Parts: sequence; structure tokens; C-alpha cells
Amino acid sequence: MGCCDAPGLMPVETALNKILDQVKPLDTVTTVALADTMGKVLAEDILSPINVPPFANSAMDGYALRSADLEQTDTLEMVGKSFAGIPFDGICQSGQCIRIMTGAELPAGTDTVIMQEETEVDGNSIRFTVKAPCGDNVRPVGDDVAQGDVVVAKGNRITAREMPLLASLGIATLPVFVRPMVAFFSTGDELRSVGEPLEAGQIYDSNRYGIRALLEKFGCDVMDLGVIPDCPDKLREAFQTATQADVLITSGGVSVGEADYTKDILDEQGQIGFWKIAMKPGKPFAFGTINNTWFCGLPGNPVSAMVTLYQLVQPMLAKLSGHSHYQPPKRLKAKATSVFKKRPGRADYQRGIYQINEDGQLEVATTGNQGSGAFSSMHHANCFVVLEQERGRVMPGEDVTIELFNHTMY
Repeated sequence: MGCCDAPGLMPVETALNKILDQVKPLDTVTTVALADTMGKVLAEDILSPINVPPFANSAMDGYALRSADLEQTDTLEMVGKSFAGIPFDGICQSGQCIRIMTGAELPAGTDTVIMQEETEVDGNSIRFTVKAPCGDNVRPVGDDVAQGDVVVAKGNRITAREMPLLASLGIATLPVFVRPMVAFFSTGDELRSVGEPLEAGQIYDSNRYGIRALLEKFGCDVMDLGVIPDCPDKLREAFQTATQADVLITSGGVSVGEADYTKDILDEQGQIGFWKIAMKPGKPFAFGTINNTWFCGLPGNPVSAMVTLYQLVQPMLAKLSGHSHYQPPKRLKAKATSVFKKRPGRADYQRGIYQINEDGQLEVATTGNQGSGAFSSMHHANCFVVLEQERGRVMPGEDVTIELFNHTMY
């Protein structure tokens, strides 16, 4: 059976489950410097080699003392100072206190810090206007991280939230999974690269720019093979080159046109798991393998290519990269404030603009033209309005599901 002969349209959820059931994480591990780990996925649990903080320290600028002393008197003698990086050298005795700065090591013999605003200073005589409980304003050893704790688990992607944490532990290198290599190209005699003059019937290839941007945001290395004309020999050559990658993504050429040769070459050289899904935009999406390379055939229309890449390929690449803590984009309920045109039969991913109204209610409006070639709808949108497969036209006031764009769209 050819890739275009599969009867019916597969639901989006079924298509995604089939993809994720087949794809296995890459298992190649490399060690890289902490500064170079941004966006990479951890290959092992990272255990803390130290306590953070490594010593008890002050959470305030103030005075370190024995809390028990304030049961007998409200005035103590200041006998020294403790600064961050320059601790007090000695032991604070009963009846004494130490001037201390935020982050400075708690002097031996003290157990509490009282902030400077709650004192009256007369030379070295410090009167305390409050009685603080033992341990007040003190960060104990290991308060943030204890030695031996799992600080970042295997399968997490390193972001700006993890890097300072790992740096605070003195960790210089990390074991990470090698990033997936993704080859991609566009097909079509009508396509020209930006910067070239257009002749009659020609358009600029926009898909490769959106595909590349998203792939890099997904945490992949990329191999841009350019625009391949509608020529079987050129396409075969491009497919052969792309088998060096873990994944091949094409845009265009998997429809039913007479010059769409991509699907014919796939029938010759690859195995297609499915083709055509109940999705709008994006019905002519193909998934399978070419030799040992995963294949994703995106539609040629720019919005269709972006939507299928985001909805179907993104979670696939997350699994391939070993990102076991990947979370799909967040979905919420919102009130429609405009008409959303739709016919039953396919799940529809319309582009919307959501906001919170004066009553604190989430509402969403259409961006306007929802055609699969109208890419301005993506530029103006901040969410997808996900309309169920059997749902029809949506009127203002009806509840709809919106899917907020995740970080890869920004």
C-alpha cells in the first residue's frame, strides 16, 4: 500500500501516540562544560557534592548573639564584626554580640541574628528593642541544598533556572545526551530563497526559516539542505544526504499533486507509518522512516507546516532527546469573543489572541484569516484555539480550549 492509500483520517491524538510509541531516546552521552549546557538534557541525576549554604549565615544586616542572653538583659557589648567572606575570628561570649552582614558566617557562640532596625547603638553598647527566638534570621547549613540531594534529575533540560543552582554547587561539567541532528528541506519548483528575484509563479520559501527557528528552540542541531526542486533524482540525492541525521523533516511534496514526488520516493526507499490526519491545518502530514532516520513530512502551506511541527514533531523530538520531563503546552478554558468558523470532521488549531478581561475572566478572539497560507495569523497570535474534531462553528460566549504558546514560540 502506498503512503497515500491509507483509508480515512487518523485522529491527532492517535497519530501522536503512534509517533511516541515508536520513537526511543538517543543514548549517546557526552560531557560538556556547565556554560555550554543550556538547552541540553541531563543523562544522569546530579547529586550535590556540598551543603548549600556550607555554613550557617545571616539572612539580615544586624547583630549575631546568644538568644538566651536577652532573657537577662536587653543590652550587649559589640566585640567584633563578621562580613561575607571575612568571618569573625573568635568565639562570642555571653553578654557579647557581633556586628554581622547579610550572607556572613554566623560566629561561633551565637545562634540568632537581630536586624539592625531593631537596635539602639551607643558606641559598642547595643540595646535590643525586641527579643528574638533562637535561630531567627539564620540560614542553617544545607538550608537550600543538602549534600547528596538530587538537585536536578536525569531527563531534565537545562535552563536558566538550573544553571545558577549547579554553579552554586561548584559543578564544572555535566553528562548530557547528544542533541538530535535534524535535517530538513523544502520542495517545490516554485520556491526561491530570500534575496533572489521572483519570476512569474514563484514565491519565497518561508518554511525553512520557521522550521529552523523551532528546531533550535526544541534543542536540536540542524542540517539545512535548502530548497529541492520537483525532480526525482534531486530528491533522492537529498534523501540520501539526510540519512546522516537522526530525523528528516520535509515541507511540501506529500500532497496529491502530479509533481509531488516526495511520497513516491518514500514508497520506494522508506516505510510510512501513516499519512493524512484529522487535523486542520495540517492534514497531509506523513510519519515513518528512511533507513535508520525518522521521517516527518510536513505540508507545504506555511501555517500547516508550523502547526504540525509544533503539535506533533515537538513532543517527538523531546522524547528522542531524552527529555523525560517534557510538559506539553498548557491548555485552559476561555470564553470566545468572536466567531470561530469550523466544520465537523477535523481537530482545528486556529490562531487566537487571549487576554484577561476586567472581570478577571480569560477570553479569546480570532486573529482573523485562518487560511493555511496566511502566516500573519501566527504573528498576531499568542495561543492556539483547539476546537474538537466533531465540533462545528463557535459563537461568541461559548467556552473553548486554548493552548498557550510555550517558550519555543518566543
